[in-house]
Amino acid sequence: MFQLKWLWQNLKGYRAIYGAALSLSIIMQVFYLIGPMIVERIVSIFVSSPDALTNIQTQADLLITLCVLLIAFTFVRTCLHFLCKMLYEVVSQGVLRDVRDKLFEKIQNQDMHYFDTHTKGDLVTRLTGDLELIRHSLAWIIMMVVESSSLFIFTVIYFISIDWLLTLCLLAVTPILFFVVRLFNRRVGPRYVVLREKLSRLNTKAQENIAANRVVKAFAREEYEKEDFDKYNKEYCEYNQQAAMVWLVYQPYVEILAQSLWVIQMLVGGIFVINGRITLAQYTVFSGLLWTISNTIRNIGMLINDLQRFFASVSKIIEVFYDRSDIVNEHKCDERPRIGGDIRFENVSLSFEGKKVLDGLNFEIKDGETIVIMGTTGSGKTSMMNLIARFYDPTEGAVYVGGKNVKDYEPDILRSNIGMTTQEVLLFSDTVDGNVAYGKSDLPFDQVQMFTRLASADFVEKMPDGYDTIIGERGVGLSGGQKQRIALARAMAIRPAVLILDDTTSAVDMETEIEIQNNLTKLDFACTKLIIAQRTSSARYADRIMILDHGRIAEMGTHEELMKKKGYYYDIFTLQNS
Repeated sequence: MFQLKWLWQNLKGYRAIYGAALSLSIIMQVFYLIGPMIVERIVSIFVSSPDALTNIQTQADLLITLCVLLIAFTFVRTCLHFLCKMLYEVVSQGVLRDVRDKLFEKIQNQDMHYFDTHTKGDLVTRLTGDLELIRHSLAWIIMMVVESSSLFIFTVIYFISIDWLLTLCLLAVTPILFFVVRLFNRRVGPRYVVLREKLSRLNTKAQENIAANRVVKAFAREEYEKEDFDKYNKEYCEYNQQAAMVWLVYQPYVEILAQSLWVIQMLVGGIFVINGRITLAQYTVFSGLLWTISNTIRNIGMLINDLQRFFASVSKIIEVFYDRSDIVNEHKCDERPRIGGDIRFENVSLSFEGKKVLDGLNFEIKDGETIVIMGTTGSGKTSMMNLIARFYDPTEGAVYVGGKNVKDYEPDILRSNIGMTTQEVLLFSDTVDGNVAYGKSDLPFDQVQMFTRLASADFVEKMPDGYDTIIGERGVGLSGGQKQRIALARAMAIRPAVLILDDTTSAVDMETEIEIQNNLTKLDFACTKLIIAQRTSSARYADRIMILDHGRIAEMGTHEELMKKKGYYYDIFTLQNS
């Protein structure tokens, strides 16, 4: 199985400890046999022997020794069991931590297309529930397989050494068992694959509702969302019950096979004792150890059930491990040199699922210029900015930054030179200071203050804890304009060569917007500014204005030039300033 091979690869660093744990598990099973062996000796000498009373009187020391050995072996077995469990826990928890780190790293290194096609709820399920099954498999499933199989083999060998015919009679039920298990395996496997998908959808629904709780409350849709969630919950519950019912259907057959061993042992074993083929002591050993075979039979169904869950979950984790990103970020650069701020698009086109978003863009922006991009919703403004930061690669053509194709840069170097604010402002559950200095953790506090003021975020100093104020998840507690200004300060704080502002001032008043525009001209570092805006007030004093329409450049020039053309920009300016 490829899943088990993958699991073995991720045991690196823990293989010796895990091997020791498995070895202890096998050794421990031998101790289960030693007890009945001692009991057989006691019964044969001091119980069933014709000279039992004489032996008790003459060999009292031997009886005491055997009893002490029985207690000692039980104590040693208990200690080994404790040590074995400790080793399994050390390995399972260690592997869980390492795999979770690797999985998170793999998800972090995926490109934007990956996040466009995978839901957050599904990824969280892989990082939590699916990984927990890996720990469970290492600490319990594999351990039980090894212990049950080794105990079964050792018992069969010991039984054969006593009487091979009675052993074969007991093993006569195993072909029927394998047939039942095969049928069960074929039926339950696909169900757990579907069940895993249902769990992912349930988690996605819950995650979306928690993240969008303000929208739900704003539209008073709590009852609707409860009903919708209940639908997903019932669906998951029904599939879970169906998977459980498969095991419940097959469990009686397994239990009948397990119980039939006792019937065979009593009938055949009793006849053999009467005929003198085996002794009463040997019959006692068969009775005392028959549970090892019957329990193994009972465990097989349960283990198959858990293994199918494990295979369904680990397959989802393996998908992430072997899913290759189109834009590979190796994170190998120790130094991140500053690059030029000049930008050039050469016949750039971009398509998503066959739909053209950008079509044949050709333009050049000089280092230090301020360009305002305007256009109707869906005209491709944000998509064009994403190409500069190489969140996506163009379908055709090439994008150049600092005189070099963006594909020739290590993404870390390229993006460390680009400060971005996005349409959807995301702030972390951290202090204001931590959010502003997110892109440069060692940023001095006086510079945090400077960039916050440049972003016209003076409200920070009026907060109860100032720059140490904890911002709630996703900036809860702040207005849209306040979040935008902190995001702007964060983007400027890395002193980028290219500053991309995607509708950053849409939620601020006109006075604050003018103040921010003035402050952007006072930056103490060279910077090319690309500003996506809807207000002409943001565009009037730009070096050039670019108008996009259905992925193409409809107009480009200064404010005065575009006013003379009397096109889209003229219409918008007239409308907003009428």
